[in-house]
Amino acid sequence: MNRPQPLARRVLLSLALILGLAGSALAVPSAAQAAVYSTCTISRCSAARTAFTGWQTLGWPLSSGWYSWPYGSYNYTGGTFQNREGYLPSATYNEYDVYSRAKGASRDAYRIVVNRSTKVAYFTPDHYVTFYKL
Repeated sequence: MNRPQPLARRVLLSLALILGLAGSALAVPSAAQAAVYSTCTISRCSAARTAFTGWQTLGWPLSSGWYSWPYGSYNYTGGTFQNREGYLPSATYNEYDVYSRAKGASRDAYRIVVNRSTKVAYFTPDHYVTFYKL
C-alpha cells in the first residue's frame, strides 16, 4: 500500500532538485572546457579584426568606459581582463568590445582581449569561453 510522503520530506526533495538544477545551470566552465585556437576563421572574425584596428586607432585605452568610435556610434572597454582561469598565456590583458552601439546601451558577449605589451589579440564570441587568436 502506498503511503503519502510527509510534507516536510516532499519539500526537502523539491528543494534538493531545484538546487541541483540551479547549480548545474550556474556552473562555470573549467579550464579543460575552454578552447583557445591559434587562428580565427569563424564568420565574426572580420568584425573582431575591424574592432582591433579601431581600438588601435584610439591608442588602446586602458581605463574602462565609453569611447567615440572611429566608425560611428560608441564602443566600450571594460579595462583589465584578469585571465583568472589561465586560458591565455600569462600576461596583462585589456578587454574591448567588438561591436559599437549607442552610448550606454547594453553590452553583448563579443570581446577582443589584447596583451598590453605585445598587442597579440584574441577574439572571444562567447564571453571568455572560446578564444581565437587574431
